[in-house]
Amino acid sequence: MKVIGITGNFGTGKSFVASIFRESGAQVIDADKVAHEVIGKGSPGYRKAVRIFGKGILGRKGNIDRKELAGIVFSDRKKLKILNSIIHPAVITYIRKRIKKAHGNALVVIDAPLLIEAGLAGILDSLIVVKCSREKQINRCMGKFKMKKEEVVKRIQNQMPMSRKIRLADFVIDNNGTKSQTKKQVLKILKEMVWR
Repeated sequence: MKVIGITGNFGTGKSFVASIFRESGAQVIDADKVAHEVIGKGSPGYRKAVRIFGKGILGRKGNIDRKELAGIVFSDRKKLKILNSIIHPAVITYIRKRIKKAHGNALVVIDAPLLIEAGLAGILDSLIVVKCSREKQINRCMGKFKMKKEEVVKRIQNQMPMSRKIRLADFVIDNNGTKSQTKKQVLKILKEMVWR
Protein backbone atom coordinates (compact mmCIF):
# COMPACT_ATOMS: atom_id res chain seq x y z
CA MET A 1 0.00 0.00 0.00
CA LYS A 2 1.16 3.51 -0.79
CA VAL A 3 -0.14 6.74 0.70
CA ILE A 4 0.18 9.80 -1.52
CA GLY A 5 -0.61 13.35 -0.50
CA ILE A 6 -1.80 15.97 -2.98
CA THR A 7 -1.63 19.57 -1.86
CA GLY A 8 -1.22 23.07 -3.21
CA ASN A 9 -2.81 26.41 -2.54
CA PHE A 10 -6.37 27.61 -3.14
CA GLY A 11 -7.33 27.31 -6.80
CA THR A 12 -4.24 25.44 -8.04
CA GLY A 13 -6.27 22.43 -9.25
CA LYS A 14 -5.64 19.77 -6.57
CA SER A 15 -9.09 18.23 -7.00
CA PHE A 16 -8.62 17.84 -10.75
CA VAL A 17 -5.29 16.07 -10.16
CA ALA A 18 -6.93 13.85 -7.51
CA SER A 19 -9.71 12.95 -9.98
CA ILE A 20 -7.08 11.59 -12.41
CA PHE A 21 -5.71 9.37 -9.64
CA ARG A 22 -9.27 8.21 -8.89
CA GLU A 23 -9.79 7.32 -12.58
CA SER A 24 -6.58 5.28 -12.38
CA GLY A 25 -7.98 3.20 -9.50
CA ALA A 26 -6.67 5.06 -6.44
CA GLN A 27 -8.78 5.49 -3.31
CA VAL A 28 -9.09 9.25 -2.87
CA ILE A 29 -9.82 10.87 0.49
CA ASP A 30 -11.11 14.42 -0.03
CA ALA A 31 -10.14 16.26 3.17
CA ASP A 32 -12.39 19.23 2.29
CA LYS A 33 -15.46 16.96 2.17
CA VAL A 34 -14.46 15.41 5.49
CA ALA A 35 -14.02 18.90 6.99
CA HIS A 36 -17.56 19.82 5.89
CA GLU A 37 -18.93 16.69 7.60
CA VAL A 38 -16.97 17.48 10.76
CA ILE A 39 -18.95 20.72 11.18
CA GLY A 40 -22.18 19.25 9.80
CA LYS A 41 -25.41 20.07 11.66
CA GLY A 42 -25.61 18.39 15.06
CA SER A 43 -21.97 17.22 15.16
CA PRO A 44 -19.65 18.10 18.09
CA GLY A 45 -17.66 20.33 15.68
CA TYR A 46 -20.86 22.14 14.67
CA ARG A 47 -21.81 22.83 18.29
CA LYS A 48 -18.31 24.07 19.12
CA ALA A 49 -18.17 26.34 16.04
CA VAL A 50 -21.58 27.88 16.83
CA ARG A 51 -20.58 28.39 20.47
CA ILE A 52 -17.34 30.15 19.47
CA PHE A 53 -18.38 32.10 16.36
CA GLY A 54 -22.03 32.74 17.25
CA LYS A 55 -25.37 31.99 15.61
CA GLY A 56 -24.62 34.56 12.89
CA ILE A 57 -22.72 31.81 11.02
CA LEU A 58 -25.92 29.77 10.56
CA GLY A 59 -27.98 29.72 7.39
CA ARG A 60 -31.77 29.57 7.20
CA LYS A 61 -31.93 25.80 7.73
CA GLY A 62 -29.60 25.89 10.70
CA ASN A 63 -26.55 24.60 8.82
CA ILE A 64 -23.27 26.47 9.05
CA ASP A 65 -23.06 28.96 6.20
CA ARG A 66 -19.52 28.23 5.04
CA LYS A 67 -19.26 31.51 3.13
CA GLU A 68 -20.23 33.45 6.25
CA LEU A 69 -17.75 31.50 8.38
CA ALA A 70 -14.99 31.95 5.77
CA GLY A 71 -15.61 35.72 5.79
CA ILE A 72 -14.94 35.74 9.54
CA VAL A 73 -11.89 33.46 9.73
CA PHE A 74 -10.03 34.66 6.63
CA SER A 75 -10.08 38.19 8.01
CA ASP A 76 -8.55 37.17 11.33
CA ARG A 77 -5.67 34.66 11.64
CA LYS A 78 -6.48 33.95 15.31
CA LYS A 79 -10.03 32.95 14.42
CA LEU A 80 -8.74 30.79 11.54
CA LYS A 81 -6.45 29.03 14.00
CA ILE A 82 -9.41 28.39 16.31
CA LEU A 83 -11.50 26.95 13.46
CA ASN A 84 -8.61 24.72 12.37
CA SER A 85 -8.24 23.47 15.95
CA ILE A 86 -11.89 22.34 15.80
CA ILE A 87 -11.69 20.73 12.35
CA HIS A 88 -8.16 19.30 11.96
CA PRO A 89 -8.12 16.67 14.77
CA ALA A 90 -11.39 15.10 13.54
CA VAL A 91 -10.24 15.14 9.89
CA ILE A 92 -6.88 13.56 10.81
CA THR A 93 -8.62 10.83 12.83
CA TYR A 94 -10.92 10.06 9.88
CA ILE A 95 -8.00 9.94 7.40
CA ARG A 96 -5.98 7.60 9.64
CA LYS A 97 -8.98 5.26 9.95
CA ARG A 98 -9.47 5.20 6.16
CA ILE A 99 -5.79 4.39 5.62
CA LYS A 100 -6.00 1.51 8.13
CA LYS A 101 -8.96 0.06 6.22
CA ALA A 102 -7.05 0.08 2.92
CA HIS A 103 -4.77 -2.89 2.34
CA GLY A 104 -2.91 -4.91 -0.25
CA ASN A 105 -1.80 -3.00 -3.32
CA ALA A 106 -4.06 -0.05 -2.61
CA LEU A 107 -2.95 3.42 -3.59
CA VAL A 108 -4.49 5.86 -1.13
CA VAL A 109 -4.49 9.53 -2.14
CA ILE A 110 -5.17 12.30 0.37
CA ASP A 111 -6.40 15.46 -1.34
CA ALA A 112 -5.88 18.17 1.27
CA PRO A 113 -5.10 21.89 0.96
CA LEU A 114 -3.68 22.01 4.51
CA LEU A 115 -1.97 18.61 4.41
CA ILE A 116 1.43 19.92 5.56
CA GLU A 117 -0.03 22.43 8.02
CA ALA A 118 -2.18 19.71 9.64
CA GLY A 119 0.94 17.59 10.27
CA LEU A 120 0.00 14.77 7.88
CA ALA A 121 3.21 14.77 5.83
CA GLY A 122 4.73 12.15 8.15
CA ILE A 123 2.27 9.44 7.10
CA LEU A 124 2.94 9.86 3.37
CA ASP A 125 5.09 7.81 1.03
CA SER A 126 5.14 10.71 -1.45
CA LEU A 127 3.99 14.31 -1.52
CA ILE A 128 2.69 15.94 -4.71
CA VAL A 129 2.33 19.70 -4.87
CA VAL A 130 0.11 21.22 -7.57
CA LYS A 131 1.12 24.72 -8.63
CA CYS A 132 -0.05 27.40 -11.04
CA SER A 133 0.37 31.16 -11.41
CA ARG A 134 -1.26 33.51 -8.90
CA GLU A 135 -3.32 35.02 -11.74
CA LYS A 136 -4.68 31.57 -12.70
CA GLN A 137 -5.49 30.77 -9.05
CA ILE A 138 -7.46 33.98 -8.65
CA ASN A 139 -9.35 33.60 -11.95
CA ARG A 140 -10.22 29.94 -11.25
CA CYS A 141 -11.57 30.72 -7.78
CA MET A 142 -13.53 33.73 -8.97
CA GLY A 143 -15.13 31.56 -11.67
CA LYS A 144 -15.62 28.31 -9.73
CA PHE A 145 -16.66 29.71 -6.34
CA LYS A 146 -18.15 33.04 -7.49
CA MET A 147 -15.81 34.90 -5.16
CA LYS A 148 -14.48 38.45 -5.29
CA LYS A 149 -10.79 38.91 -6.05
CA GLU A 150 -10.10 40.31 -2.54
CA GLU A 151 -11.68 37.22 -0.93
CA VAL A 152 -9.51 34.88 -3.00
CA VAL A 153 -6.35 36.87 -2.22
CA LYS A 154 -7.15 36.78 1.53
CA ARG A 155 -7.45 33.00 1.42
CA ILE A 156 -4.21 32.56 -0.51
CA GLN A 157 -2.39 34.87 1.93
CA ASN A 158 -3.57 32.71 4.84
CA GLN A 159 -1.95 29.59 3.36
CA MET A 160 1.62 28.38 3.57
CA PRO A 161 3.67 30.02 0.77
CA MET A 162 3.76 27.88 -2.37
CA SER A 163 7.59 28.05 -2.48
CA ARG A 164 7.76 26.32 0.91
CA LYS A 165 5.36 23.57 -0.16
CA ILE A 166 7.36 22.97 -3.33
CA ARG A 167 10.59 22.54 -1.29
CA LEU A 168 8.90 19.69 0.61
CA ALA A 169 7.47 17.98 -2.49
CA ASP A 170 8.57 14.69 -4.04
CA PHE A 171 6.74 15.67 -7.24
CA VAL A 172 5.49 19.03 -8.54
CA ILE A 173 2.68 19.28 -11.09
CA ASP A 174 2.52 22.47 -13.13
CA ASN A 175 -1.18 23.13 -13.72
CA ASN A 176 -0.76 26.26 -15.84
CA GLY A 177 -1.49 24.48 -19.11
CA THR A 178 -4.34 22.43 -20.52
CA LYS A 179 -6.09 19.59 -18.71
CA SER A 180 -4.44 17.05 -21.03
CA GLN A 181 -0.98 18.49 -20.21
CA THR A 182 -1.72 18.11 -16.51
CA LYS A 183 -3.02 14.56 -17.04
CA LYS A 184 0.24 13.63 -18.83
CA GLN A 185 2.24 14.78 -15.78
CA VAL A 186 0.02 12.77 -13.41
CA LEU A 187 0.30 9.59 -15.49
CA LYS A 188 4.09 10.00 -15.64
CA ILE A 189 4.20 10.25 -11.82
CA LEU A 190 1.98 7.16 -11.51
CA LYS A 191 4.40 5.22 -13.71
CA GLU A 192 7.37 6.35 -11.60
CA MET A 193 5.58 5.29 -8.43
CA VAL A 194 5.15 1.76 -9.71
CA TRP A 195 8.94 1.46 -9.96
CA ARG A 196 9.80 3.19 -6.69
